[in-house]
Amino acid sequence: MTTQGTVWFVGAGPGDPELITVKGRSLIERAGAILFAGSLVNEAATRWAPAGCEIADSKDMTLEQMAAWLIEHAARHATVVRLQTGDPALYGTLIEMVQPLDAAGIPVAVVPGVSSAMASAAAAVESFTLPEVTQTTIFTRVEGRTPMPEGESLRELAAHRCTLCIFLSITLLHKVEAGLRAAGWSEDAPVLVVHKASWPGEERIVRGTLATIKQLCRDAGIVSQAMVIASPTLGARHWSELARSRLYDPSFTHRFRRASTPGTPAPEAP
Repeated sequence: MTTQGTVWFVGAGPGDPELITVKGRSLIERAGAILFAGSLVNEAATRWAPAGCEIADSKDMTLEQMAAWLIEHAARHATVVRLQTGDPALYGTLIEMVQPLDAAGIPVAVVPGVSSAMASAAAAVESFTLPEVTQTTIFTRVEGRTPMPEGESLRELAAHRCTLCIFLSITLLHKVEAGLRAAGWSEDAPVLVVHKASWPGEERIVRGTLATIKQLCRDAGIVSQAMVIASPTLGARHWSELARSRLYDPSFTHRFRRASTPGTPAPEAP
């Protein structure tokens, strides 16, 4: 009787191979076979693979070919890794690949990864949330060849005036602009674009406004692998005044610290 190996869907992170999780790296180190998304995943992420590991690039494969490859190699190896860009749960065709594996009786598991949205905010030293500014972040995209479900147009989402992380849309900046304008965002609303966030030697950061960002990206030649962030929090590092987090305010009591009056140290928690 043949024992099926497990197929692990591992988030390779946004580009920098060192941003893969410890668990993801551990799986690569013992993998018998690795299928990585070469169009988006830095091949350096496979450098921890053991000698003799079967490694293939899926950039020229169809979904059916990828599933067949994973099924074939799970019959020969205890650990098979599918390396996906960012986090497998975000725009990663995870469920489409899991279904044929389920049908074939192949065990599957998922290891989360760092999203390009998080890497972009880190590169630009920005925060998605700020007290009394916004406490909400939306991950979305604009409609291209893939339609958007009803109620999820950028205009409708942007009406919340919260942070928007817009994936897969750098070639559709005209639609991004139109959606934000339709939601009432001003022409001077800040917009951030990060190309290849965290990729060593390739990362580029473009800051602009709703009125200027498309031309700035055009001038920079950015046409792929970029995260677009529109948020009322952008640039807060340079604001002269910020609403402070209540968690760290001396007048705020929580289970680790009692409130203190101004000018006196907080008593130690018991």
